[in-house]
Amino acid sequence: MEQLPQMLPKELAVVGVIFGGIILLIMLLMMFKYGWLYIQALASGAPVPLIQLVGMTLRRVNARVVVQSRIMSKKAGLEILTPPLEAHYLAGGNVVNVVCALIAANKANIDLTFQQACAIDLAGRDVLDAVKTSVNPKVIDCPDAKRGRLTVDAVAKDGIQLKVKARVTVRANLPRLVGGATEETVIARVGEGIVSTIGSSETHKKVLENPELISRSVLERGLDAGTAFEILSIDIADVDVGVNIGAKLQADQAEADKRVAQAEAEKRRAMAVAREQEMVALVSENRAKVVLAEAEVPKAISQAFREGNLGVMDYYNLKNIQADTGMRKSIGKSSGPEDVSHT
Repeated sequence: MEQLPQMLPKELAVVGVIFGGIILLIMLLMMFKYGWLYIQALASGAPVPLIQLVGMTLRRVNARVVVQSRIMSKKAGLEILTPPLEAHYLAGGNVVNVVCALIAANKANIDLTFQQACAIDLAGRDVLDAVKTSVNPKVIDCPDAKRGRLTVDAVAKDGIQLKVKARVTVRANLPRLVGGATEETVIARVGEGIVSTIGSSETHKKVLENPELISRSVLERGLDAGTAFEILSIDIADVDVGVNIGAKLQADQAEADKRVAQAEAEKRRAMAVAREQEMVALVSENRAKVVLAEAEVPKAISQAFREGNLGVMDYYNLKNIQADTGMRKSIGKSSGPEDVSHT
């Protein structure tokens, strides 16, 4: 019992040494992992507390990306704290891209806040490319050759087709970049304006003489409304004459009219043939009636004989008249136009 109080201080000393060793080991590990980042940030004038570096690891944030982004912003004259950078990283944003965009915008005197840059980045747009486009306008081909169309085809009022290639110079509109329409919308609107301008021209020669009419007319329409770009100019790169659509349509219409007329003629011919067949049937029907009527004559004669209304001499006179009539008919049939001329 007397030895127990003497051993407690020794045991406490051992525990203290072990605990101190553990703390020292943890500090060495932290210095080994974060020391260079800490020194780099401190030497760059953008110090980041060591405890924040440890917290980034616990929050699964890439501390190197955040520290380097903070150093870049500090050296560029921008004061961006670590927590906003961490929040944007945790939201799935590209921290380096956002910081580079802010630096580029600041150097170009473009009004772009950190919140706007983060919103553009989280919306899926390349904020750095947008700033570059705002500083250095880009040229968009209309139509886009990657989609398989090489020209915008339109027809003037005289029926001649024109094939147009245009180049649109645009600049990014940063305030409308979130929710604004993309390049495809600009290309579609410019193509629509070209078709409308050519279609309202009296002749294709007028468009060929003044291609700037297309550019001026399209620009006046305000096609960049609601888009993420500002149209600076529309240049007509090439105008080619295509086929005569008007003549082709007229030829097709004439061919269609011809087919309609042929169908109507065939209809009238069929009706005439049907009418002829009806008349033939009617003639046959009348002949049958005549035959039936002639068959009644002998019955009537015999009835007249029985009743005493017809004598023998009357009958012979009737036969003579019939024979004389038949002879005259045969003579009339045998003597044609040639026989009459000879006589």
